[in-house]
Order: sequence, then structure tokens, then C-alpha cells
Amino acid sequence: MTENASRFTLHASRLPLIAIIGRPNVGKSTLFNRVLGGKPAIVDDVPGVTRDRNYADGTYRGRPFRLVDTGGLDPSAGEGMLALIKRQSQIAIAEADILIFVMDGRAGLTPPDEEINSLLRGAQKPVFVAINKIDTPKAEALLADFYRLGHEQLYPVSAEHGIGADDLLEALFPLLPESDAEAVRADLPRVAIVGRPNVGKSTLVNTLLGQDRLVVSDIPGTTRDSIDALVTYRDRQYIFSDTAGIRRRGKVERGIEGYSVARALRAMGRSDVAVLLLDAVEGITEQDTKIAGLVLKQGRACILLVNKWDLREGDAEARADYERDLRRRFPFLPWAPVLFATALKPDSVGALYPLINRVMHAFTVRVPTGPLNKFLQDILAENPLPVRKGKPGKVTKSAFITQVATKPPAFALFVGHPEDVGKTYLRFLENRLREQYDFLGAPLHILVRRK
Repeated sequence: MTENASRFTLHASRLPLIAIIGRPNVGKSTLFNRVLGGKPAIVDDVPGVTRDRNYADGTYRGRPFRLVDTGGLDPSAGEGMLALIKRQSQIAIAEADILIFVMDGRAGLTPPDEEINSLLRGAQKPVFVAINKIDTPKAEALLADFYRLGHEQLYPVSAEHGIGADDLLEALFPLLPESDAEAVRADLPRVAIVGRPNVGKSTLVNTLLGQDRLVVSDIPGTTRDSIDALVTYRDRQYIFSDTAGIRRRGKVERGIEGYSVARALRAMGRSDVAVLLLDAVEGITEQDTKIAGLVLKQGRACILLVNKWDLREGDAEARADYERDLRRRFPFLPWAPVLFATALKPDSVGALYPLINRVMHAFTVRVPTGPLNKFLQDILAENPLPVRKGKPGKVTKSAFITQVATKPPAFALFVGHPEDVGKTYLRFLENRLREQYDFLGAPLHILVRRK
């Protein structure tokens, strides 16, 4: 057992949190991806790509842990974006159970590395020092300079090529408690916060979290990765994903921003509910309409949140006017509820949770076949299925409906002649289903099949 492992004991009541710390561009995100065995973090050779604290769950030899990737820590940063990133790294250090300090073996020991080392010594937590970019036996000679920092054990790694990562994990292993808890709860509602740049997505997630978890500034495009955050509200847990702002395709640059938008779309696709943020002052734009279309295309439940509403509260007609414009611009989302709020105010966004609960229920509910068919027969008694020939009574008796899926809810309607059932009748049936079973915020699919 290493000295680090012998001095500290972690509890199995929660996942141990491991934070990767270091100055910019030393390979933290590459190591993050290597340890997790995938590519959750955007990796590029431009310093400062990672700005927020990016969390992901992993396991090693059956023991679960939570890993956090941080932005490059620049101890001298005093203002601007670098200062915000520095603050995020400091928070990660404070909340972590284990620290991995990454340095660049090719660049050698630098004054910022020494400052970070002094900072970590004060943290009184196990620190594992990884010297990155040691990818050949000859390169191991570069380690000598780093022993000046006073650590007994250094871990040479090449995060890009996977060299040494297993040795680092093996050293961490004694500190990872055995746990029967699942690393990922599949039943937790997943909520993606989506929208165009600079509408307040990170501000909203920070308010829901009650801490400055995400970098927030008035610079569009601050969020580059899709960041997951676990939130507990009134004994119920939610996973919120803050996503990069989605700009018009022609405005998206190749490279980091292109990756960011792709991650945002993937985060939306694996969510249950998409909360689409709109700007109360700027109004609804063409890009908002396109993002709403993406939500519909991916079959996600949807809530429309009009942010910065405190700036328009003095206008008595503002809400009615905005809702009319919403329904005009989003005719394909008549079932999406609208919430007027201010992301900076906790009391204002508190109404989001009961709305998510209601929408989530609609997205996941399964209607029993018996009551569903009784409902169908009542509907057909009032408005029979359109037919070309035959008696409507016989057609009505032969019709049958069952729910075949959830997330989103999908129904199969079995009739004698599917070609006779047009879009108008399906819209009518969908509206009646919504009235009867409260499918607020959830898209519905009705598939017509031959009986």
C-alpha cells in the first residue's frame, strides 16, 4: 500500500471524488478520457479548452468512483476568464477526496507547477503526481527534475497512448472503498438545459445547484463541454446537463466549437426532458425555432423557460404577448408548458422542479390497455373512424389501441384499413389522449397498423 493510501480512509456511503488538477495544456482532459475509457471531455491542444468542472462516473476493478476534470489552474490569474477557471479548480480541490496532480514531462518543472504543488500540500488530501507525455523509456530521464517537489512516488504516464494509466489506477485502488451502490442511477430524470449562446444556461444550473459549479460570464460560448450535475431537491434527485450554446450552422467554427455543439446535441438525445431557454428581452429568434425543432426531432419532452423575466415584469401585457408569439413561432410544440422565470433567482426557478416532475411522469407513464380501449370506444362512438366502405359500427368494434413504448409515449392503433385514417383524425385522437391522460410536455406518437 502506498503512503497516500495508508494515511487516508474514504467512506462507502458515497462515490469517492477524484479531481484532476494542473496548469493549462498538460493533458488533464486526455488523462480524464483515458481513465474513463471513452471521450467524455473535449481534447484539443489549445490551452483552456476545459473551463467548467466536468464530472463522470467510472469503475476500476469493480470499485466505483467519480472523476472530475478541471480547467487549467493558473495561480497568478486575477481577473477575466482565467480567474473564473481558477475558481472552478479551487472548488474542485476543496470538494475532492483524492487529487491527481498532472504536469508536462516534456516541458519540465515550471514555476506555476511549484505554486500548484504548494497549494495542494495545504489541502491535506492524498495527492498522486502524474508526469504526462512520458511515452518512451528514454523520456523517463525527464522525471528527475520533478522529484524536487518532495513527493516520494511519481507516476510517469502517456495519457494519449495509455502508458502508465493502469499503474496510476492501481495506486489509487486501495483508497476506493467497496460499494454496493450503483455508480449511475438509470432511473434518475435527465434534464438537458439547451438554447443558443448567452441565454443563461449555466446561470440556471448554478442556481439549481446552489453553488458556482459552472463558469458563468457574458462571453458567448463559455460552456464548451456538456456538463452533468446531480441535484437533490426535496429528497428527489435529478441529473442536469448544461450544454454549449447552439448557434446557426454557418456560425459554428470547426474544431472546439464544432465538438461542443455535437456534445450538446448528444446530451439532448440522452436526456428525458429538454428545458429550452429563451431570452425575455431579445424575444424569439429563428435559431430558437431551429433548436425547438431539434428537441422535437429527438423525441424529447420539452419545457420552454423564458429567462430574464424580471426585466419585463413592469409590462402588464408582456406575458400574454410573449405566449402568443411562442405559439405562433412554435406551432409544432403546442403541448410544451411555458415557465417565466429569472435564472439568477432561486425562488423564481423553484417552480421548475414540479413542472419537471409532471412532464417526466407524462414522458414515462404507461396506460393500461383495458382503460385505454374503453376510452377509444367512447371516442369512436362520438367520432367514428373515417371509412370508404362498410358500416361504421363494425369498424368501431374492430378498432384496438395499445401503448407500445414510453420515452416518448407511443401507441399502436389497429384498424381494418390503415390507409383511411388521415393526419386530421390522428391529431384529433392525440388531443383527446392528452386531455384524458395529461401528457403535458411529452411528444406522442400514434402508429396506425392493419388489424
